[in-house]
Amino acid sequence: MQAEEIIISQAVKTLKVKQAMLDGSVFNDISFKNVKITNANMSDLEIEGAQLGGAYIHNIGMPPKGHPMYSPDAKQRPLRFEDCDLTGTTVTNCNLNSVTIDDCNIQGMTINGILVEDLLKTYRSNEHEQD
Repeated sequence: MQAEEIIISQAVKTLKVKQAMLDGSVFNDISFKNVKITNANMSDLEIEGAQLGGAYIHNIGMPPKGHPMYSPDAKQRPLRFEDCDLTGTTVTNCNLNSVTIDDCNIQGMTINGILVEDLLKTYRSNEHEQD
């Protein structure tokens, strides 16, 4: 496949793209409403100033066992979320091994139905009792 530069400026177009390499592309002031991306390498993707309400992000990580691209030695590099409003977000059946949550509003946040605030209060009171 030969690399080709295509510039689309102030156009309203619907594109159906299959097997494209968009490495290093920059999209500014665009609407990606109802876009679906499948089987994509989006390593080092940066999304800033976007409205993602209603987004459904799933099956993210390394290919599972049985997938043609599966490698038992492959490791997913960490994701980073900063300055995000995740109010009402649900995280289900995810590997949160070694996840760090710092300086966040956790009011109403639960883990398996238990308020995190209550867990922290219990932890802190037990910590003081041991001193």
